[in-house]
Amino acid sequence: MAEFGKVVIFGVGLIGGSFALALKSARAVEEVVGFGRRPASLREAQDLGIIDRAGINPAHELEDADLVLVATPVGQMPDLFAQIAPYIGPHTVVTDGGSTKCDVTQAAYAAFGDRVAQFVPSHPIAGAENSGAAASRSDLYQGRKVVVTPLPENQDEALDRVKRAWSLCGADIYELSPEQHDRVFAAVSHLPHVLAFALVKDLAERPDAALFFDFAASGFRDFTRIAGSHPEMWRDICLANRTALLEEIEAYQAQLNDIKAALARHNGEHLEQSFNVAREARRAWGHRQK
Repeated sequence: MAEFGKVVIFGVGLIGGSFALALKSARAVEEVVGFGRRPASLREAQDLGIIDRAGINPAHELEDADLVLVATPVGQMPDLFAQIAPYIGPHTVVTDGGSTKCDVTQAAYAAFGDRVAQFVPSHPIAGAENSGAAASRSDLYQGRKVVVTPLPENQDEALDRVKRAWSLCGADIYELSPEQHDRVFAAVSHLPHVLAFALVKDLAERPDAALFFDFAASGFRDFTRIAGSHPEMWRDICLANRTALLEEIEAYQAQLNDIKAALARHNGEHLEQSFNVAREARRAWGHRQK
């Protein structure tokens, strides 16, 4: 028998769709019901075998759901939590796939109230530059990290259910507090996206932009790959984690100012020292990834 009877997913794009496909590949779910803003997206997800059917009314689907994944942009989650909170069954566990956690947990407390123990925040570290149902892959989470940020109210059974679901998708599970999560990901995920967006936008707005893009090669391609990510999603992430992100932007500007000063002084020794520190740290990180 499958470990999960019914799984309900709000947002059947890359994250939610891949979650569904991974559970189906593991034969871990009997039925997947999808909700979304656009009927065309739900039809596509059903045609691709991501969901078994599209939900019409949350009140008719959540009472007997074993697990609910909210995989929408984080800016939509407060309203969605408020919409579904009255209908979750006594044994239903809700989780999310948002890239920020402090704002999501605050929204969960506001919406779920004394039933917040049934909400277990999580974040799969497995995005891609493409989005939508067609980008979904059953192996997206294989060997990837999923961070769970448990609430004090969470019981072991609810926490274990969410961890088990992500494990069945092939992910490695880690725990952080919401505050730790947002501080770390402001530096290693949110800031890099902002930098990639900013560089491509700068070049795109130049009068001779085509000249620059014509000669851009692998370095530009690798650095800016994530500038192809979903703008709405990253707007919400940046605003949701703006305090930590502003601190990281200031720290990065300090590094740029240091390099700028070294260039102005023609101080090659300082440039080389700075680049060497970065190279060694990057190589050490690469070895750990292997």
